[in-house]
Formats: sequence, C-alpha cells, structure tokens
Amino acid sequence: MMPNMPTETTASIFVIFGAACALLLIATIAGEILRLRLSPRGTHPAVETYVTRLHSWWAMVFLLSLALLTGRTGVILLFAFASFAALREFLTLTRKTKADHWALIGAFYAAFPLQYIFIWFGNVGLFSVLIPVYAFLILPILSALRGAGTNFLSRVSETQWGLMICVFCTSHIPALVTLDIDGSTGRSVLLIAFLVLVVQIGDLAEYYLGRKFGKTRIAKSVSPKTQAGVVWGTGFAALTGLVFFWITPFAPWEAMLIAIVIYLIGVGGSLVLAAIKADRGVKNWGHLIPGQGGFVDQMDSVVFAAPVFFHLTRYLHGS
Repeated sequence: MMPNMPTETTASIFVIFGAACALLLIATIAGEILRLRLSPRGTHPAVETYVTRLHSWWAMVFLLSLALLTGRTGVILLFAFASFAALREFLTLTRKTKADHWALIGAFYAAFPLQYIFIWFGNVGLFSVLIPVYAFLILPILSALRGAGTNFLSRVSETQWGLMICVFCTSHIPALVTLDIDGSTGRSVLLIAFLVLVVQIGDLAEYYLGRKFGKTRIAKSVSPKTQAGVVWGTGFAALTGLVFFWITPFAPWEAMLIAIVIYLIGVGGSLVLAAIKADRGVKNWGHLIPGQGGFVDQMDSVVFAAPVFFHLTRYLHGS
C-alpha cells in the first residue's frame, strides 16, 4: 500500500472494490444458474462466453484494485504494461516494410517509455505533446530515410495512430494519479475508479439493453450499437457519476455531466476501433484476455475517454 495514501482514500478503494465484487457475485450466480439450465454440458456459446467474461472481470477487478492501493507506482506500471501489449496487438494487424523498422524502434523504445517517464514526473507539458507532435513528425522522417516504398502514407498513419490510441490515450488513465486537486490531497487515484466505472457500466447497459430494446443502429456497417442502447448507456453512466461523485472533486450535477461526456466519447472510440477491425477483417485485436479479446478490445471506450476526462478535471479542479 502506498505509504502516503490517506486512510480515507484507502477506505474508499475498499468500498468501491466491495461494490464491484457484490455486482460480480450477483452476475456470477446468475451465470451459473443459466449454465445449469441452458448449458449443463458447456455447449451453449452465449452462456459460456458470458461466464468466461465474468471470470476475466473478476481478475481485472482484483488487479485494478491492487494497483490503486499501491498508488502511483502500481498504477503506472499496470497501464505501461497494458500500453505495450495494446501497441503490440495494434501494430500486428498493420502493413509494414523494412523501411518502417526504424520508426517501429522509435515507437517502442523511445516514444512509449518517454511518455510514461513524463507521466511519472507529472510533466503535463511534455506528455501532452510528445506523441501527437514530436512522434507524429519524427517517425515518418525515419521511415522516409529508409525509402518511402509503397503505401507510405497509410503505413505511417497506422504507426502514428497505434501510438495515439494505445500509448497516448491509455497513458492518460495513470496520468490522473499525478493531478493535484484542490482540497483532495491523495485522492486523485480515485479518479481512475470513477472513469472506469462510468464508462464500463454505461457500456454494459448499452450492450444488454440496446440489444433487447434497440432497433436502429447508430453506425450500421460498423457496430451493433443502437440509438436506444446509447440512450440507456448515457442514463446509466450519468447515474453512476451521481452515485460515485463522492470519490471525485465534482459536485453531484457536475459529476453527472462529466459522466455523460466521457461515456459518449467512449462510444465514439468504440466505433472507431470497430471500424478499424472491420477494415482489417478481424473480430478481436488479440486473445490475451479470455472471452474478451485483447487489451485494445477491453479498453477501447476507456482509452478514448481518458484524455478528455484528464483535461476536463485538470481545467475545472486542478490547482
């Protein structure tokens, strides 16, 4: 446990952990009942996928809670590993030639570690521009020096956006720990819990209620998300923001509005990554997380929402 973490922050993490475990326990019991009734021999695909995803969620809740309890070190290391795994998944599906080797080395061994070093020291000025400015300018130069070759623009763009999504956006989740919030010393780690809870609960509501009640898709050729589902998801995200406003520096109404904003940005991120998968003809980015694909599949909504949430919070309540 982080030595300087206030007792009330630790208590809040345990409360959130307990609430998450209670919800998962209810979902697990429901899953086992469904399995006994519909899939006693493990032959019902939907039920088995549901149960497998629950097992993965148990592991992720424990892992994230442990990282939050260890404070800055645990959180940054966890998401640095997630960024590396996600970047590897992303770039595996891209087209590369020998001319891109230097750019890939620069992405993995310069841009990626430097981003997290700047996060560690809380240098907002540097980690906000390293990738979208310097990496976007320098990496194409490295490829051009080796010879442009065919599809130069698309190859360069793939590397740039792999860094943008998997490293830049993802790194803004642990960056929340570095925020110095007025009147909330030592509680910035709880902002990560707020972000994940709002976006993921909204996503779950959209997934189940949207498929049950929704008819009109919001992006027919890209995703099964429906207009009704997004409305349900927005409502649940706002409710989650209201319920957990106490772990943030936000007033209740402010927490609800910010929850709506980050949820809708997350929906957009999910659509973007679904479109990329459709373009590449794959169902999942990877198979590292049983039942849920790879890291990119699991974090799509949260990573798009993270930079927006970070800068909104810093602008409104940063000291």
